[in-house]
Amino acid sequence: MTTIQLLVATTSGNTEYLADQLAEQLQAQGYTAHVHYEPDYSDLVEAITDDTLWLGCIASHGAGDYADSMLAFADDLHAKKPRLETLHYAVIAVGDSCYDTYCAAGRDFDESLAKAGAKRLIERLEIDMSQDDPEDKASTWLRSLLNRM
Repeated sequence: MTTIQLLVATTSGNTEYLADQLAEQLQAQGYTAHVHYEPDYSDLVEAITDDTLWLGCIASHGAGDYADSMLAFADDLHAKKPRLETLHYAVIAVGDSCYDTYCAAGRDFDESLAKAGAKRLIERLEIDMSQDDPEDKASTWLRSLLNRM
C-alpha cells in the first residue's frame, strides 16, 4: 500500500488546512498519510521506498518564493540535486492570480522533482485563492490522482 507524505509550504495556514483535509480523505480511503508542516529533507529522502508518494501542497509567498515552512527543504532540494527515480509525486500549487508570480513555488517544486527523475502521477493542480474553492477543487483532483495509483 502506498504511503503518502504530504509536504506543506504555507504562510497563512490556508495550505496547511487544505493538506489536513486531503490527509483525512486519503485515510478514509485506506491510505497511510503523513502531513509534514515543516518538511525535513534528509528524513523524507531517506524514507523513500517504491511505495512512497510525495504530495506537495505548495503555496507561493512574496515574489513567488517558498513559504518559510519549506524554505530549508527547497534549498536542500536545489543544492543537493538528488536522484529520485523511485519516488512518485503529485503537486498542488496554491497562489493568487493577481500576482505575476502565481503558483511559482509549486511550479518550481514540480519541475525540481521531475528533473530529479521522480515520476509525476498527474498534472499539477493550480488553485487560485482569489477565485477557486480550494477544498472542492483539490477533492476532485485527488479522486483523479487516486484513480492513477
